[in-house]
Amino acid sequence: QVQLVESGGGLVQPGGSLRLSCAASGRTFSPLAMGWFRQAPGKEREFVAAIIWITGTTFYGDSVKGRFTISRDNANDTLYLQMNSLVPDDMAVYSCAATRRPENLRTERAYDYWGQGTQVTVSS
Repeated sequence: QVQLVESGGGLVQPGGSLRLSCAASGRTFSPLAMGWFRQAPGKEREFVAAIIWITGTTFYGDSVKGRFTISRDNANDTLYLQMNSLVPDDMAVYSCAATRRPENLRTERAYDYWGQGTQVTVSS
């Protein structure tokens, strides 16, 4: 069984930066890809970014492109999300997810494993 644990959320002022981490554990953690999603109160879960685990190929949602960077540390089974130029609309619970299936990585249904999420608050 794969377990995903996010960390790094918190309160940041508009224009600031945060780096989220997602530590994966499990006897045979070998995902095809991992991703980040976010959900703000009263809104649907939104795709943020995804990365192919072996190749490092990345995908981004339109609202974060150019501001956020997804990366991974294969040796330590850790996923990252560097978030820069944060705005109040970025405020949400951010969750990481992993999949072994070659499906559309921009959709929730592509992922089999999810973390509990970490809160990101953007406010002055």
